[in-house]
Amino acid sequence: MAIRPILEAPDPRLRVISTPVETVDDEVSALIADMFETMYDAPGIGLAAVQINVPKRILVIDLQEDGPDGERIKAPRVFINPELREPADDVSVYNEGCLSVPDQYADVERPVAIQARWLDEQGAEHDERIEGMLATVIQHEMDHLEGVLFIDHLSKLKRDMVMKKLEKARRMRRAA
Repeated sequence: MAIRPILEAPDPRLRVISTPVETVDDEVSALIADMFETMYDAPGIGLAAVQINVPKRILVIDLQEDGPDGERIKAPRVFINPELREPADDVSVYNEGCLSVPDQYADVERPVAIQARWLDEQGAEHDERIEGMLATVIQHEMDHLEGVLFIDHLSKLKRDMVMKKLEKARRMRRAA
C-alpha cells in the first residue's frame, strides 16, 4: 500500500474520462488499497482513481461515522464500473469539498437518491437504491469519472472565485 499524490485543479488530467475496469484482479486490488490509504491520509470520505492519475472507473468511499466514544468507525465501500440511474426528483443541497480542490467548499444541488449498479472489490455485482449522504458522495465521485469537478456545478462567477482562492492558497503554501 502506498499514499499517492492527489491531482489538484486545474490539472487537465482531472478532465480525462475514465475507462471501465476489464477484470477485477490483483492489480485492481492493489490500486484500491492505495486509494483507501491516500483518501484516509488526506483526509477525505471519497476518492476516484482518476484523482491519483489512474483514469479507471473505480471509486472508494467511507463516510466514517462517529462511534459512541468519539472514535471514527470505518465502513469502506468500493464501487467498480459504477452506473447511476433513476435519480430522484427531489434534490438536496450539500456544502461540498474535494481533495482535488483542497480547502474550498460550495453548495451543490443533487438528487437525494439514485439507483446504482456496480461491482465490489471481489467482482460481485450490486444494484441498490442509495439515499442521503452516500448518494451525494457517490454522485460527486461519479462526476470525476466523467472529468467533472464539483465546481463545474457552480455559476461561472462562483467557480472563478473558488479557483482564485485555490491559487492564492497554493501561493501561500509555496511561500511558507
